[in-house]
Amino acid sequence: MKLVRYGPSGAERPGLLDAGNILRDLSGHVADIDANTLTYRLGTLRDIDPATLPEVEGRPRIGAPVAGVGKIICVGLNYADHAAESNMALPKEPVLFMKATTAISGPFDDVIKPAGAAKLDWEVELAVVIGKTARSVPEGDALDHVAGYCILNDVSERAYQLEHEGQWVKGKSCDTFAPMGPWLVTADEVGDPGALDIWLEVNGHRYQDSNTRHLIFNIPFLISYISRFMTLTPGDVISTGTPPGVGLGLKPPLYLSAGDTMRLGVAGLGEQRQTVIDAR
Repeated sequence: MKLVRYGPSGAERPGLLDAGNILRDLSGHVADIDANTLTYRLGTLRDIDPATLPEVEGRPRIGAPVAGVGKIICVGLNYADHAAESNMALPKEPVLFMKATTAISGPFDDVIKPAGAAKLDWEVELAVVIGKTARSVPEGDALDHVAGYCILNDVSERAYQLEHEGQWVKGKSCDTFAPMGPWLVTADEVGDPGALDIWLEVNGHRYQDSNTRHLIFNIPFLISYISRFMTLTPGDVISTGTPPGVGLGLKPPLYLSAGDTMRLGVAGLGEQRQTVIDAR
């Protein structure tokens, strides 16, 4: 299933995309696409004939596909080529950092360049959405805890991240720095999450073009590893790292300005598109 949340920010409604790419309303069956739905209702939703659901008219705004995300755990330097372009050593264990949930925005919402920001950058990533509580999960059982997958753009302000001391979270958590969606694709439909093409363009030029098979630490390992250090609960998001081609790694570096447009995608998970605007 492709689960969607649509409508004005803060007032999204649950929906799904049918086989003909028609948006259908799910609010007669669930209140939202949230932890409760991911934990208890996915099986019930699979049994619904999409043709029996009301068709959503017009072209509503698409929001982030999961409501009430508890935490976003990000994996840094998880593609060898990206570590190299960042002039950082290849990690022996996953590099983990957090991204504030207040950064979450819709996949087509504008990205706001904060006042004073000088090094705004892009990072297309495959995100894992947890559907079952995980504590110290064996790697072989890890994928049983996944509800589905979506795209996340790990927008970053490199000066905040790397030049202001302390942890990376400062450069990762500004409002609109975590566009998610457009859909949450359930795990049964995705198949192997370790074999998905992943790409990003800025102003029509493709800078990132890779495949999740090049992840240093694969998704089952990441879930198992992270669950040793913290409990993963339904609705939590693991953003699995970005491939090479970020602005920081170009020679010379290239950063985003107001008016620039990012277009990004992961095979089977749809596409995002954001325009950068200055903070008002």
